[in-house]
Amino acid sequence: MKPPQNRRVFVVGYDAATCLGNTFAATWQRAVRGEAGFRKITRCETTSRSNVVGEIPDWHPEDLPFIDKRDCRNWNADYVLLTMVLCKQALDHAGLTIDAHTGPRTACLVGSALNGTDAYRIAMGNYLTQGPTKVSPYLLPNLCANLPSGKAGMLLGFTGPIFSPQGACASGNHAIGIGARMIRDGECDFVLAGGVETCLTPEIVQGFANMWATIKVGPNDRAFNDPTQASRPFSVDRRGIVLGEGGGILVLAAEEAVTALNLKPRAEVLGVGWTSDAHHFTLPNQQTIVRAIGQAIEDAQIEPTDIGYVNAHGTSTQKGDAVEIESLREVFGSSLGSIPVSSNKSQIGHTLGAAAAIEAALAIEGMQQGIVLPTANHIPDPAFADVDLVPNAARRHRYTTFLSNAFGFGGTNCCIVFKEI
Repeated sequence: MKPPQNRRVFVVGYDAATCLGNTFAATWQRAVRGEAGFRKITRCETTSRSNVVGEIPDWHPEDLPFIDKRDCRNWNADYVLLTMVLCKQALDHAGLTIDAHTGPRTACLVGSALNGTDAYRIAMGNYLTQGPTKVSPYLLPNLCANLPSGKAGMLLGFTGPIFSPQGACASGNHAIGIGARMIRDGECDFVLAGGVETCLTPEIVQGFANMWATIKVGPNDRAFNDPTQASRPFSVDRRGIVLGEGGGILVLAAEEAVTALNLKPRAEVLGVGWTSDAHHFTLPNQQTIVRAIGQAIEDAQIEPTDIGYVNAHGTSTQKGDAVEIESLREVFGSSLGSIPVSSNKSQIGHTLGAAAAIEAALAIEGMQQGIVLPTANHIPDPAFADVDLVPNAARRHRYTTFLSNAFGFGGTNCCIVFKEI
């Protein structure tokens, strides 16, 4: 095995789609205003009180210029088409052209926690109402987690490695971390890394509700008349996650490729830390979360006091938020109070396998603009009085290094340190 080349890895572009907007620009515009994008579900019918979700607005795959109606019908797992769109737009943002030189040196790693659940639901409906011969021959490809990357390659022309890191709600960070290692070691020069999730079906909504993972909005909840208040990480009245659909793709590049092609570096992937809990399939484990954060900081070759902002996992659950804050206290000690900590999930919900990639893109944009996005819908919890949670409004704050946390079902943790260029 050849030794690592130890190349520096930069983020040169990104794109995202969330319930705040179907592009990164639209998402950022509303996020910086402190808005949240939640509403009662329209993607499907559900009787669950966990019916407040984050849906991508104005998402119409049939209007995509590069796909005809037949392909749109066959590729009916929306995460396939959304990945194609986001990869194309992220490359445009980066100013990177895929050609005979760059194509073979470009990889695509796109994670998803639940893959093509929407396609499976359509196939099952056809099976039950029309018979087994009406199950689409495209069903299995729609369920293959590598297919979104594969279809993006068919559209854009890259031929480097493609696969899907399956790290549940940490998948996006796993994709970025693995992609950075591949570039560092010389396996490729560019990586499209991130996550995409389109999971809003009745079975998934109800399954999360039956786990008591998602908020159940009743008449006495403040989100009953205003669904935008449903996700409230670190608030005293937090009551569970809000499911969201969305996706985020970062374009990673090796330092010499950035120089050779005159690309604009927007951040450096400085350190990665990853652990597993060996604890519980949903409940977090403070000890292994602390290790993941510590490993990321150590890999970055910096001190905890060098971190200027923490982009928290912050799911809006009682236990999860409390364990994350305790973990940060253990790592940062008395300096934690001077480090802003906020959760984008207060504005875009929990997009599962896409969450970490979207949140990384938002924090990188914030770092370039000197802005920290808020923890929206915040009502202080006395238990977190020592932490600056950036309540309710974006803030001007200059930071040059940030930590991005992601933890997932099954006890998977992945934390990344990014640095300004």
